[in-house]
Amino acid sequence: MNNFYLALLHYPVYDKNGAIVTTSVTNMDLHDISRSAKTFGVENFFIITPLASQRNFVQRILYHWQKGYGAIYNPLRKEALDIVKIRDSLDGVIDEIRSNTQRNVSVVATSASRQLKGTTYKDCSALLAEGKTNFLFLFGTGWGISEDVIIKSDIILEPISGPTSYNHLSVRSAVAIVLDRLAGQRPYLLT
Repeated sequence: MNNFYLALLHYPVYDKNGAIVTTSVTNMDLHDISRSAKTFGVENFFIITPLASQRNFVQRILYHWQKGYGAIYNPLRKEALDIVKIRDSLDGVIDEIRSNTQRNVSVVATSASRQLKGTTYKDCSALLAEGKTNFLFLFGTGWGISEDVIIKSDIILEPISGPTSYNHLSVRSAVAIVLDRLAGQRPYLLT
C-alpha cells in the first residue's frame, strides 16, 4: 500500500484538564511508532509540532540514527526512522501528501472516546485496500486530539475497547493495535 500515512499530533491536543496545549515529542514514541509503521507498510510517519525546539530535537535524534553512529550500530532502526518526517502543521502535511501523490487525502481521526461512534476497522481496512485515495491516520498525544480536528476529519475510527472500563492506552500501544487491525495478516483466521 502506498496510500497509508500516519501523523502524531502534538498540537492541537488536550491536557488532562481539557485545555488545548502543545505536548513534547518523546524519543520513545518516535522509535516505537516508526518501527510499527514500517512493519505495517506505512508510507510516511509525520511528527507534527509547531515548536521549532521540538522539531530540532527530533532532527537530532533522526540524524544520530540515520547518518551518525546509530545507523551503523542498528541498521534496522535506521530503516524504520527513514519514513519519519517532521512538520509544523496538519494542513501542511495534507497538502504535501496531496501534492506528492496527485491524489486526495482522507483524514482519519482516532480517539479513545467511547461517545464517538466511528467507522469499523473492517470497513476502514476495505477502504484502505481499494487504493483510490490516500489515508492519513491521526493519533493524538496528551489526552487526545482536539474536537475541532476530529470534527473536520473525513472518517472517525472506532475506539479501541477492552473488556474493562479502563481505557487509557499509550499512543504507542494504540498505534500498534490500530495498524494490526487495519493491515495485519491473519492467515490463522482463514483456516
